[in-house]
Amino acid sequence: MLRYLTAGESHGKGLTVIIEGLPAGLALTEEYIARELRRRQGGYGRGRRQKIEQDRAAIRSGVRHGLTLGSPIALLIENKDWVNWQDVMALEKPDAPIEAITRLRPGHADLPGVVKYGFDDVRNILERASARETAARVAVGTVCRRFLEEFGVTIHSQTIAIDGVEVEPDAEPDWEAVDASPVRCADAKAGERMVAAIDEARNDGDSLGGIIEVRASGVPIGLGSHVQWDRKIDGRLAQAMMSLNAVKGVEIGIGFAGARQRGSQVHDVILPIDQWGERPWRRATNRMGGTEGGMTNGEELVLRVALKPIATLPRSLPSADLRTGEEIPAHYERSDVCVIPAAGVIGEALAATVLADACLEKFGGDHIDETLRNYRSYLKTIGPRGGEAVPPIEEETTEV
Repeated sequence: MLRYLTAGESHGKGLTVIIEGLPAGLALTEEYIARELRRRQGGYGRGRRQKIEQDRAAIRSGVRHGLTLGSPIALLIENKDWVNWQDVMALEKPDAPIEAITRLRPGHADLPGVVKYGFDDVRNILERASARETAARVAVGTVCRRFLEEFGVTIHSQTIAIDGVEVEPDAEPDWEAVDASPVRCADAKAGERMVAAIDEARNDGDSLGGIIEVRASGVPIGLGSHVQWDRKIDGRLAQAMMSLNAVKGVEIGIGFAGARQRGSQVHDVILPIDQWGERPWRRATNRMGGTEGGMTNGEELVLRVALKPIATLPRSLPSADLRTGEEIPAHYERSDVCVIPAAGVIGEALAATVLADACLEKFGGDHIDETLRNYRSYLKTIGPRGGEAVPPIEEETTEV
């Protein structure tokens, strides 16, 4: 239902996005998208590139008078740093030769990329493999977030771990405190230790990884499907998260911890109707993280995502030269020390794209009003016996 493509290199002219499938009539502005792009650029541990760029997505098509048209939405994010790379990234072959990069970086796309595509210059790979591309995906996710707001869905993220500093996530995080933290951590003291760890890694010429948590509340019950492998919402969310640079692990709910417990300790008890509150079919716990059988179950969606330390290190690791195969220090290019705070923002965007697609799949509609009518009609059917409370069971009596 919803699809998108991004194009562009890290030091090229800019990033281009095409989004197709959103209904007409959805309110959308450039400033709304810019807010999320600014969040992506923040966070302690980012490199000098973030001081150069001031990301803003220009809407080139698909919106008129502040409302989507139902046609493809085209966005363009300009790379301010392009002026410093015009010769290196020129479209035409320059008169003066440009030195090729042949020092391979362990952990990056360098080696498999040049082998796959037959290049003798690593720059042909690293430019597109750069996490700069995530600015485009945050723009896409922000458009999807705007759509999900119409359904009452909200998405947040927080930092759970950086290096050896790890915190237990609260049941009800203070999201304002998270966004105010330089590392996007709800625990202020842990946040201070994370900042210190980043400083130490920077001084050592090293990089740090960590864990983020993404939560989506207000998600309707029944998104996704059990009937085919590629329609399961768990798999779609995991694939989206795994597509983020440096991600090496994803879990939903208690994830791997659930494999070490008994079923009676893991599964979420379904509550009776008098304990539901505003939403039907509530659970006593949310260990499954909001999904069951490939579908959302109406509880808060909870994902945790593990990112390895980024592969570009000032203190280069030993490596091999692409041309000779001889030992040589790995290539270094300006980079971040720790991307975990920014990764949470990107994770929110990736979750939004999956959930928006699943909502369109479920509720359809060419105009947002039609989609919302379908959604409201669906809500009337999800309670017991078509939305009405189950009548009490009368005990049978036998007259003698």
